[in-house]
Amino acid sequence: MTSQSAMSRKAADRDLIPIALVIAVQFIAVVYFLYDAVREEAGVPAMLDLLVGLALFAGIAFGALAIQRLRAEAHRREEVLAIARGALGELMHKRFAEWKLSRGEAEVALFALKGCSIAEIAAMRGSSAGTVRSQLSQVYTKAEVTGQPMLMSLFLDDLLDEPARLAD
Repeated sequence: MTSQSAMSRKAADRDLIPIALVIAVQFIAVVYFLYDAVREEAGVPAMLDLLVGLALFAGIAFGALAIQRLRAEAHRREEVLAIARGALGELMHKRFAEWKLSRGEAEVALFALKGCSIAEIAAMRGSSAGTVRSQLSQVYTKAEVTGQPMLMSLFLDDLLDEPARLAD
């Protein structure tokens, strides 16, 4: 598990604390209504307490099942996202190798794919804007694109479904 997914799992566990408190209060209410129903004489008030207690208990059970399903779905989506991240990384390395990018060009291309401006890339790499412009120009030439949006679209196109599937 990556540190990012571990942190998101801890955050999700912290989010469960208020839910657990609400369930605990509901459970106390169930016990109260059922105890009250048993203690009272048979009649409408006792039946009403019994029905309210059973309804609260059913609500707790259905709520707990829904939370469990939502957590399982969130975990599954987290795994799919991790796979997609890995696929994108592999795709980028493959394309960079096909284009025969130098280490510096690959670094600049990665920052460009992340949406960074030339000034931001230059600052992060400790180089001049002219050097970054030159490296980006080489990247665009090797990738046969005219700019950053087209470079990004190359990777998005590879990750998206085929157009025929979208028409279905």
